[in-house]
Amino acid sequence: MNPTTLGEWLAYLEQLHPAAIDMGLERSQQVLARLQLGPLAPRVVTVTGTNGKGSTCAFIAALLKAQGLRVGVYSSPHLLRYNERVRVDGTDLEDAQLCAAFAAVEAARGEITLTYFEMGTLAAFWLFSRANLDAVVLEVGLGGRLDAVNLVDADLAVVTSIGVDHIEYLGDSRESVAFEKAGILRRAKPAVCGDFDPPQPLLDKVAELGCPFALRGREFDLAIDALHWHWRGLRANGQPAELRDLPLLDLPMDNAALALQAYALMDLPWNPVQIVQALSATRVAGRLDRRVVHCQGRRVEVLLDVGHNPHAAHYLASRLAQRPLAGKRRAVFGLLADKDLIGVVTPLLDLVDSWAVTPLLTPRSRPAAELAQTLTNLGAAVKSYASVDAALQEQCALATADDQILLFGSFFCVAQALEWLEQQVPEDEVDGSVG
Repeated sequence: MNPTTLGEWLAYLEQLHPAAIDMGLERSQQVLARLQLGPLAPRVVTVTGTNGKGSTCAFIAALLKAQGLRVGVYSSPHLLRYNERVRVDGTDLEDAQLCAAFAAVEAARGEITLTYFEMGTLAAFWLFSRANLDAVVLEVGLGGRLDAVNLVDADLAVVTSIGVDHIEYLGDSRESVAFEKAGILRRAKPAVCGDFDPPQPLLDKVAELGCPFALRGREFDLAIDALHWHWRGLRANGQPAELRDLPLLDLPMDNAALALQAYALMDLPWNPVQIVQALSATRVAGRLDRRVVHCQGRRVEVLLDVGHNPHAAHYLASRLAQRPLAGKRRAVFGLLADKDLIGVVTPLLDLVDSWAVTPLLTPRSRPAAELAQTLTNLGAAVKSYASVDAALQEQCALATADDQILLFGSFFCVAQALEWLEQQVPEDEVDGSVG
């Protein structure tokens, strides 16, 4: 096969390796050596965690870009276009650039098989190494220690949170997850952690490597009141820093505080006005993402969130509880089979009036019948639909102008919803602010 378009390349990558996930760095390391890449950038920030990686990466990139730095961001998964995974200065790279990168990795790998994610990660490295960047922000795909992103040494390691997820790869305890995520740490390089109580394996690795360590609740923290939020932390020289009366954000302020502490350790200019502007302007599609759809002459609010584990569900519930509705909250919900169904839906039971459950467009989807039965057993009002499109259409038709459609549970679910919304709503009618 000789791929020429991005679509052809992605189809080729999907069948290149017998397993979708094959943990380990040896194969990717060999190919990286063959590529003979130079440094990706003078500053490399690697971000791992159970939840919050995407918005934390976005906040860090925004803070760096506000200083006039040229910033590359690698993230996953994408929602609508693969191009979303590789961005330079806030712009997705073009198909032709990605195709050139895939061709370079393909030529270098020879007989070595790589997974879809490994090929994509090496392609991103190839692109960044040629882009004359001042900084790169790399989001770990899975775990940390054995993730292909970890081929690059981080100048600053960021751990957002530590919870149990992907147990088949990371283990079934916070301790095993922490051990894997600690793999991104490097000797004597600073690390920041947004988890109040990180498990001992992470702390042990920090001590072993002598990493300067900023922990939430100790070196940095935030406080939120009705109108503002406040941050305190440490600068690179060890001096305390503080920002007060910051405007409330729609994205998680926990992750903004974590990104602020990461930025503070980089010894870059500290301009409060620029910082506030950068944080306030940050948006991430599919994360507390509010849109408006016109349905039968009414404007109906749709809130999209990719949360798919108990930690994310608890956070989503806390944000919803802060914004009571005049009407009803109608959920559209789909979940993968390997996720904790009870743990995801329980925090939201008292905040949702009706549930529309649906299978997702992947063999990994949990059947709608199973979702419906579980929610029924928990006392919820629920109805099954054949697709996300059908569920959204029905919930929007039933909704009043005071209601809210909450769509969550998976990247697959949000991606399908975004495609449906693009078909329903003219571009100039979409309210892209976050809910």
